Amino acid sequence: MDRSARVSASDSFKLYLSEINQHPLLKVEEEQRLARACVDGDTRAAHRLITANLRFVVKVAYEYRSYGLNLSDLVQEGNIGLMKAVQKFDPERGIRFISYAVWWIRAHIHNHILKSFSLVKLGTTQAQRKLFFSLARTRRELDKMSTEHGLDSDGENVAKIAKKLNVKPAEVEEMSQRMGRRDLSLDAPVGDDGDSTHIDFLAGDGPTQDHEVSSAQERTMLQGGVGAALAQLDARERFIVEQRVMSDQPMSLKEIGEHFGFSRERARQLETRAMEKLEEKLHALAVEVDWPTDGTRFGIEERAVA
Repeated sequence: MDRSARVSASDSFKLYLSEINQHPLLKVEEEQRLARACVDGDTRAAHRLITANLRFVVKVAYEYRSYGLNLSDLVQEGNIGLMKAVQKFDPERGIRFISYAVWWIRAHIHNHILKSFSLVKLGTTQAQRKLFFSLARTRRELDKMSTEHGLDSDGENVAKIAKKLNVKPAEVEEMSQRMGRRDLSLDAPVGDDGDSTHIDFLAGDGPTQDHEVSSAQERTMLQGGVGAALAQLDARERFIVEQRVMSDQPMSLKEIGEHFGFSRERARQLETRAMEKLEEKLHALAVEVDWPTDGTRFGIEERAVA
């Protein structure tokens, strides 16, 4: 968000605060009357009850500014909780509406924070959610106490927090790590110049560019060398090599013999002779590209029994 957009958002929020403060607070008698009307389905009464309490939503939302989320979004989520509270409120219980509504407001704000804080899901259990929202507050309280008494409690804070929140120290450490590792876009610029992004420094699992170039050059050399060697074989030898070695569905020696009208043994002899010629022609190239020179590269041993 650029500076002009931030200024615009700030101005809009200030205007919103100015507007909601124009709605007067309700006295107990009027609040009870409106709440009873809401139970009977009076939408105008519900609107009046909501608008009179919007300022309290802002007050609650301010408590969660430290989580780094947009305050306007927190207020919007709290407003949804406020509207839910209007639907559920029972005026016959004898309590003020905001005392009941604050639980719905916090619940919706908490849910929004947990979903927006990180792409990695936080607080999968009720205990973890409670720890997430209690950890920062408890740590601030202990740090304040340590500062006031001139103590250095960094090494003891985990144990103290765990004891205060009635959880295991390992759970405190795990949640601290999760909260400290915020999401970061790989497209975000690195440094002041902005020429590089984080993804430029991310190591890949695939082959390097040098390896890809050398592999492409090797394939070109092999294709040319094999093609030239095959061209020096006679028609029968070339057919046998192509059908026995280079085909995705190689023929058996028996099928080769039936194709030419001779025995399986004769087909094996021609195959061996053809492969010996190829190995002789390709020996220098095989050494250069680190091919095995014992014939196993072509799969002769595996297919000789077919």
